[in-house]
Amino acid sequence: MSGLFSALLRPALFCLDAETAHGVALKALKCGLVPVPMPKPDHRLAVHVAGIAFPNPLGVAAGFDKNAEVADALMSIGFGFSEVGTLTPKPQQGNPRPRVFRLVDDRAIINRLGFNNEGHDGAFKHLSARRGRAGIVGINIGANKDSADRAQDYVSGIARFYDLANYFTVNISSPNTPGLRDLQGRANLAELLRRVMNERNQQTDRSGKTIPVFLKIAPDLVESDLDDVSAEVLANSVEGVIVSNTTLGRRGLKSQNASESGGLSGAPLFERSTVVLAKMRQRLGKHIALIGVGGVNSAATMITKIEAGADLVQLYTGFVFEGPTLPSKIIGGLSNHLDKNNISKLSDLRDTTVATWASKMLV
Repeated sequence: MSGLFSALLRPALFCLDAETAHGVALKALKCGLVPVPMPKPDHRLAVHVAGIAFPNPLGVAAGFDKNAEVADALMSIGFGFSEVGTLTPKPQQGNPRPRVFRLVDDRAIINRLGFNNEGHDGAFKHLSARRGRAGIVGINIGANKDSADRAQDYVSGIARFYDLANYFTVNISSPNTPGLRDLQGRANLAELLRRVMNERNQQTDRSGKTIPVFLKIAPDLVESDLDDVSAEVLANSVEGVIVSNTTLGRRGLKSQNASESGGLSGAPLFERSTVVLAKMRQRLGKHIALIGVGGVNSAATMITKIEAGADLVQLYTGFVFEGPTLPSKIIGGLSNHLDKNNISKLSDLRDTTVATWASKMLV
């Protein structure tokens, strides 16, 4: 299947507009037309994070399955968990098309989608249909562009999906909704997290179960920003941080579409996002969950993220370029790495290079 994707399927998909090709991929997954064998289960890859038992630490980042339509299909091809969304209370169209651009020479994508989704109602319908099934599904929540109270949009997401989520991600780091990243500022973040965690705690009291909350941050933060974010995460007992969203940076790109506006993802993001990851591990200590995202496209890049402080790892752009066999290849590669190095479990690698990565300058 890997050779078939490279030889035939990827060239055919890449002849289409990037967003259209994404729609084709979603339909293929929904119809069961992605015949990829599951990787062999390996108990050494299992991790227990924020009270959740993950069969393996590789997940799909938010943005691929915006409306929660194919979570089970993605987990059936090897992903240990899937994160859906970003979901906003009201449906919204997002920004005008074209708004997704492949940077083939850079193995990257620029998008300026703008939280296009069917809203809470559409996703609630899809997620309710899979109630009772196995598999870990995180729900990434956001705010409508025209919202008068953006913090309330996040509170509404917690309330609406509490009985359907395995975890929540508070996404304040997309560059494609004007003003959204302002929520990363200390005062705004403190107020947002206070309200979100208050709602989570009320839902815990109601339901008797605690659903963890993660915060997704941008890779473009500077050292003082990381100090502020870490302080508020700890002060509000947030269970984890996702590092990171897309970047506005364009350093070193060589592809034709490099000047398009929007957030950049893929291989060029790997270095900076890994530095930020390690710096956050140093600030947050050993017990806060960290999810590494940015430029992951192989077992080797995933291992690097874990060594730099990640408990879990997510990818999206690598999936676009490498195809549906990528999760299986990565999982197999992780097992081979443990065999070759006589390592008893993957989580033993965590934090082994934090100091090295964290010593790098944010430039």
